[in-house]
Amino acid sequence: MNTERRFPADPRRNARGFTLVELMVTIAIALFLLGGLVTIVQTVRRAYTSQQALVQLQDQQRFAITLLTDVIQSGGYFDNPTGDTVLSALPAVAPNFGSGQAFYGTQGAAAPAAGDTIYVRFRTAQNDGIINCSGSQNTAFNPDHVYTNEFYVNPGTGQLMCSLDGAAGVPLVNGVVNLQIYYGVKRSVPFSDYNVDTYEQANAMQVPNDWDQISSVRVVVTFANPLWGSPNQPVTTQQYITFERVIQVMSRAGNYT
Repeated sequence: MNTERRFPADPRRNARGFTLVELMVTIAIALFLLGGLVTIVQTVRRAYTSQQALVQLQDQQRFAITLLTDVIQSGGYFDNPTGDTVLSALPAVAPNFGSGQAFYGTQGAAAPAAGDTIYVRFRTAQNDGIINCSGSQNTAFNPDHVYTNEFYVNPGTGQLMCSLDGAAGVPLVNGVVNLQIYYGVKRSVPFSDYNVDTYEQANAMQVPNDWDQISSVRVVVTFANPLWGSPNQPVTTQQYITFERVIQVMSRAGNYT
C-alpha cells in the first residue's frame, strides 16, 4: 500500500505577471494611439477656428458692402422733388462741395495704407427711411436735414469708420486695411444720358465737371486675411482679401460704354 502523501501545488508558484518588455510595448502602443487622438482633436479644432474666422470675415464684408451701397446709392437724394432741385436741396459748402454736388473724396495709397475717403451728401425728411452711414435714419430733424456721410479706414485700429456731419468717427467693421474708391463719370458729350465712359480716383477727377457727373461708384474694400500666417496654411495664402462692388447712384446710372 502506497502511503506517500501528495500536497497540492502552490498556486503562487505558477502565477506569472507581465514582463518589463511587454509593459513597455503596451505603453508604447497606448502613447501612439493617444498621440493620434490628440492630433485629430487639434486638426478638428484648427479647422473649426479657421471656419469661424472665415464666417466672421464674410459677415464683416457683407455688412460693409451693404452699408456702403445703401449710402452711396442715396447720394444726391432730396425729399421734395416738386419743390426743390438738386441745386437748392444740396447747397454749396466750402471747401469741398459746390451747389448740387453729392460726392467728394480724397485719394490715399494702396494696402496696407488706409486708402481713400469718400463723402456722400443727401437730404432726408423726418422718418423717410433713408439710411445714413451710422445705420440710423432721420428721426429728429423736421422737416428735413442734409447729411454728409464720410467713410474712411482707421489705419491704427483696422476699422472702417463712419463720420456723420463732421462728428467723431464711429467704427463700423473690423479687419479692414484699405478702401479704394473709383468714380464712374462721363466725359464725352452729351452728359445728360449719364452713361459711364471712365472710372477715376479722386486725384484724377476734373473739377468741377466730373464731381457733378458721377453715375456710379466702384468700391474696393480690402480686409486682412484671418488665415494668413496660421499653421498648416498653404504658402499661397494671401495676406489680404479684396471685395469689390459697382454701385449705381440713384437714377443717374445709365449704360456702361
